Amino acid sequence: MNEKPVIEVRGLTKCFGSFTAVDNISFDVSKGEIFGFLGANGAGKTTAMKMLCGLSFPTSGTGSVAGFDINTEPEQIKRHIGYMSQKFSLYETMTVDENLRLFASIYGIPAKEARLRMDRLYRQLGMESMRRSLVRSIPTGWKQKLAFSAATIHNPAVVFLDEPTGGVDPLTRRKFWELIYRSASEGTTLFVTTHYLDEAEYCNRVSIMVDGRIEALDSPAALKARYGAETMDEVFRKVAVAKDTDKNQQGY
Repeated sequence: MNEKPVIEVRGLTKCFGSFTAVDNISFDVSKGEIFGFLGANGAGKTTAMKMLCGLSFPTSGTGSVAGFDINTEPEQIKRHIGYMSQKFSLYETMTVDENLRLFASIYGIPAKEARLRMDRLYRQLGMESMRRSLVRSIPTGWKQKLAFSAATIHNPAVVFLDEPTGGVDPLTRRKFWELIYRSASEGTTLFVTTHYLDEAEYCNRVSIMVDGRIEALDSPAALKARYGAETMDEVFRKVAVAKDTDKNQQGY
């Protein structure tokens, strides 16, 4: 029997006055899936993510995340997800240990259990020697790992990653994706936005938003085959061109 999707979205719409930022989108995301959510700036992906994270209410449509309704249970959603953004959000004047203890307490993890989880994270990441270092003093790659650890210390069902590798070098990006793969292999669902189209190749499935609507959704291999493309960058360009052509034909 197939498992119920961890994220379910039906007809999700968000309007700001006469402007429709997210326009009737629908999709499912399975447990342990790495789901890429792509789109140019202004496409609506951040607005959609805010609704899924319980930070904004939809104008219409329905959805659930980790079994909780986005319209009626936003606080439960916040307790059962992790979130990491491009902007580094940890406290640089605090130590690595202090940051993780703080996030563990925010998620209501008892001190003894928090210590066990932190010790396990340090071993997995090879960060034992950094636990008493000020965050501002550690290299960017380690900061990325620490931010991901803080976002997942409560073992969330879903982790939302909003352009988490923006502004870092290719090697650091690749190592960060190793963390994503490990987390997915343990059953966590990863919902990822990125403007690095080569990273779309690492996702199980990819959604491409244009002007608030999902214009393509499938595995990277299937999308490349459908659009006769060799890379996801080429797919993205062809989807955008097709949308512009359609709008012109309709007289927009």
